[in-house]
Amino acid sequence: MIVSAGHRPARWPWFALGAVALLLGGCGSRDQSDLQAFVAEVHARQGGRIEPLPVMKPSERYLYQSAEAARRDPFEAYYQVKRASPAERQVSDTQRRFVQEIQTHNPEELENFELDSLRMVGTLQNLGSLWGIVLDGDGTVHRVTTGSYMGRNYGKVTRIAEERVEVREIVGDGQGGWDERPASLALLTK
Repeated sequence: MIVSAGHRPARWPWFALGAVALLLGGCGSRDQSDLQAFVAEVHARQGGRIEPLPVMKPSERYLYQSAEAARRDPFEAYYQVKRASPAERQVSDTQRRFVQEIQTHNPEELENFELDSLRMVGTLQNLGSLWGIVLDGDGTVHRVTTGSYMGRNYGKVTRIAEERVEVREIVGDGQGGWDERPASLALLTK
């Protein structure tokens, strides 16, 4: 080995090799008679008796009876909602338009987020067009214009102003139809 003046060979590989040898030397066979005696003692012990599970008493049945005939039964519906069957319900032009819009529009990236997780952070104007700048829940910035979709309820941007983005959402009415609901994203101020 050639050693230049002022340069010493590294000693850490020899030190690491020595440490590993000492650790492996400590793993050699030792006197394990005390361990073997303990294991034999545990195996020789008598098995214990496990207590049975407690018996569960069935609860008493209670039949509700109102003291007064005028009181209503709390387990009955307060009022009955008559739901029209699809054949009975007239489908309006608005309903048809909503269904057509839902089925034919191209899904956009901001439709993967709930509307309340989106934040308007500014606007851009270019050649008379105003764009809204929206921050999604993952921290990605998007630009939207009138007609863009955002939110999980088919939210369509209807108007962009300096301080807000107005959105029209299409939500189910609970009876198989659709309703229109206005929403907006206000400009996020610090």
